[in-house]
Amino acid sequence: AAAPPAAAAPGLVLAALLLLLLSPAQAARRPNVVLVLTDDQDVFLGGMTPLKKTNALIAQMGVTFVNAYVPSALCCPSRASILTGKYPHNHHVVNNTLEGNCSSKSWQKIQEPNTFPALLKSMCGYQTFFAGKYLNEYGAEDAGGVGHVPPGWSFWYALEKNSKYYNYTLSVNGKARRHGENYSVDYLTDVLANMSLDFLEYKSNFEPFFMMISTPAPHSPWTAAPQYKNSFQNVSAPRNSNFNIHGKNKHWLIRQAKTPMTNSSIQFLDDAYRKRWQTLLSVDDLVEKLVKKLEFHGELDNTYIFYTSDNGFHTGKFSLPIDKRQLYEFDIKVPLLVRGPGIKPNQTNKMLVANIDLGPTILDIAGYDLNKTQMDGMSLLPLLRGDKNVTWRSDFLVEYQGEGYNGSDPTCPGLGPGVTHCFPDCVCEDSYNNTYACVRTMSTSWDLQYCEFDDREVFVEVYNLTADPHQINNIAKTIDQEILEKMNYRLMMLQSCSGATCRTPGVFDPG
Repeated sequence: AAAPPAAAAPGLVLAALLLLLLSPAQAARRPNVVLVLTDDQDVFLGGMTPLKKTNALIAQMGVTFVNAYVPSALCCPSRASILTGKYPHNHHVVNNTLEGNCSSKSWQKIQEPNTFPALLKSMCGYQTFFAGKYLNEYGAEDAGGVGHVPPGWSFWYALEKNSKYYNYTLSVNGKARRHGENYSVDYLTDVLANMSLDFLEYKSNFEPFFMMISTPAPHSPWTAAPQYKNSFQNVSAPRNSNFNIHGKNKHWLIRQAKTPMTNSSIQFLDDAYRKRWQTLLSVDDLVEKLVKKLEFHGELDNTYIFYTSDNGFHTGKFSLPIDKRQLYEFDIKVPLLVRGPGIKPNQTNKMLVANIDLGPTILDIAGYDLNKTQMDGMSLLPLLRGDKNVTWRSDFLVEYQGEGYNGSDPTCPGLGPGVTHCFPDCVCEDSYNNTYACVRTMSTSWDLQYCEFDDREVFVEVYNLTADPHQINNIAKTIDQEILEKMNYRLMMLQSCSGATCRTPGVFDPG
């Protein structure tokens, strides 16, 4: 027989008391967020092809942004943009060196307290977990070593310095932990997967969580897990129309590349291409394990999962063997896949999005008022939900400050001082005056890129990507002068923008 109403009352009272004791965040169970960030993974040259499980578990269960970009095609500036939601001219991380503000004391003091994870933890009551590569100079002695744990992280497992797969040091909540070269306990991608699964097993169940998992793959030294070392034996770098051709009408750094490339350079870049894919197979395993664990704990339906990369990559484009740092699509375009509550499966979205949008999006998911931030990006949440009549940008800024070397490069003495990242064939991938800013425009009428170099030539490159998707023909001297002037003006506006002024209508916005 049913108990009389009075008998049920104590249980109800207890439940009501418990609800009063819980914070609103705990009572409402705001969504969890997972961000998987790869290192140097392109989308333009087939970088997503090896990731069959990731495509099935994230892309097919959510949305793929086919026009996702980074405002700087280099690890440290790009990662700083993700964390702060700002363009490089506002977070002041310009390259991968301490002098370029990469994980410097100045970065730690001025930017780190205002990153989106810091706000998630302090203002939104999220548990936060970081594992993997943070910023390239993280752990440098001059910047506090691995004892420095940035504000905003409840659990911190950060790699000292740049990507490695074996023989590295992790900062485990500020304490150094050394790893060797035993695959079963040291292979970094798998170590990150296991730490992530442990976090999901033992975290508090009363607070929403944010996880950022930052893999070494597919960055050099491209060390594959043993079981994947023989994968993709017949794969080579794509021979697109801009492969192994002279970059005529381009900036001097591109023009100086030796064309055609030597057989040894081509063999080297094909080998690198294969190995990059091999390293990604372990990332694919990591994503599968994460999704299964979230499902097992009943968290998957209340969790947004973002998958992206810090920059693209090139292999043989315009006879540049391998690197990033250039202004072209292959270096600035990245994968961006998202699944989560309210996102319909198997969608593609063509809106122009950038990694400065990730911070605002994740704070918006957490219910934080974006007007309280100084972020330059926009929340993707309306696009994720499929809202109609969303007003969106038609352009964004790309900027990079070249990394040079004071002396002459021993492999390229003829090029004089200032060049760096040179190959044996005397092809240099960077220099002091490889310093540029671009407006990348995508509207109903135009698909354009306008770039200016800060060098003695004040060199200009302009591409119409509708007619020339591989950016072979620089049309700076033939395009309508009025368009050039408009783009130049817009570039100056964006280079000095901050916060809301970075979101003003572009040259080709409707109306």
